[in-house]
Amino acid sequence: MENTAVRLWRRIGREERLAAATNFFREPSAELVGSALAAIVRARHLRPQVARTMSAGEQARALASVLDPGEPLAASLLVALHIGDRRPMLATFLDAAGIPHEDGLLKDDAPPEPLGEDAARAGVKALLAAYPAEQVQTYLNTLWLQDPQRWAALEQSGQASRDSSPTTAGRLSRPSASRGGRSSQ
Repeated sequence: MENTAVRLWRRIGREERLAAATNFFREPSAELVGSALAAIVRARHLRPQVARTMSAGEQARALASVLDPGEPLAASLLVALHIGDRRPMLATFLDAAGIPHEDGLLKDDAPPEPLGEDAARAGVKALLAAYPAEQVQTYLNTLWLQDPQRWAALEQSGQASRDSSPTTAGRLSRPSASRGGRSSQ
């Protein structure tokens, strides 16, 4: 498992980064849109006003090429990857782990209790049965990065998903700029 969102962002492929950036710009976080535009300005050597006038698609392509967008922005991009096109994956995990949710996002009244090992195993097993191991690993790592204490049982699942053996294993929410880009689940 990667221990920072930037390291995980660098590890995922270009297509995944593009999907994440595209989802990010569909509903950009007011707290992080400035950071996203600043990363584009630095990467493309543009004037800030030029970056602001780019279409959302152009901004997404430019942001996807940035390998170090900063920790809060990288965390937000990883969340955007999952709450966009991969939302069924979230629901699969939460259903199998027995965690109440609405369309893959934890309900606001869900207690932020640490995930138990049995629930983690069940969730990872369901994910590995339905999705590529690399996507499962990225999802579990993203959850863990958001709240390492709550999702501690997932730390061991990084190796399990790499091995494609379901031995161990949320609500994804847009990370705030505080706490290094992590939000509690």
